[in-house]
Amino acid sequence: MEISPFYEKNIDCLHCKKSFPTLKVRTKAIKVAHSESDFQPIYADENVNALYYNVFVCQHCGFSFTEDFTKYFAPGIMEEINNQISNNWVPHSFKGERTVFDSIQAYKLAFLCATLKKEKFVITSGLALRIAWLYRSLKNEGQEMRFLKIARDHYMETFSNEDYASTQMSGVRVMYMIAELSRRLEDYENATRFFSRVIESQRVGGEAKLVDMAKEQWELVRQARGQAIGAE
Repeated sequence: MEISPFYEKNIDCLHCKKSFPTLKVRTKAIKVAHSESDFQPIYADENVNALYYNVFVCQHCGFSFTEDFTKYFAPGIMEEINNQISNNWVPHSFKGERTVFDSIQAYKLAFLCATLKKEKFVITSGLALRIAWLYRSLKNEGQEMRFLKIARDHYMETFSNEDYASTQMSGVRVMYMIAELSRRLEDYENATRFFSRVIESQRVGGEAKLVDMAKEQWELVRQARGQAIGAE
């Protein structure tokens, strides 16, 4: 008998505290064929996309979150979430297998919840980036670019106030993300500035893989800028 790549897990909602079931992907079933230059994972089996299941959507109150959200709610935030989300929520479950459209809806809900909850910019930038990836998989370039810009702007915020400090994100990686997303948005000025900073980080033992990637992408920026000047 073939084992399903998915399993059901019960999650306690951070907001209403009720329990609800959600699907998770078995670690053994996750096979990444390769990653894009902004770290979008391309899965070997497109029917098992782990990205689709990162967001937990509470069927009771609509609060949507990931494992990265903090348990802390500042005073008044729960009321705000009730007003904006829970009071308008028609109870329904996201516990089954998700399509790309279910996934986009779940991430957008999580982005809204993270914004209302005032989660760190390092969290909201990651959510916006994943929405951009989902739109990329649908070849919807307009929406992909819209969310890449939100992600890039939020990475700029996390870089300036260093709210990534207690997370798995390093300063070098944040700089790389700003540079690469700027390159994709054709903001070559920011791309050049931040790729240069990543490359400079090798002097103080920066992350070698990111430094190498930055050198490759900086070359693409140089070519694109050359073409842009040539087209004028």
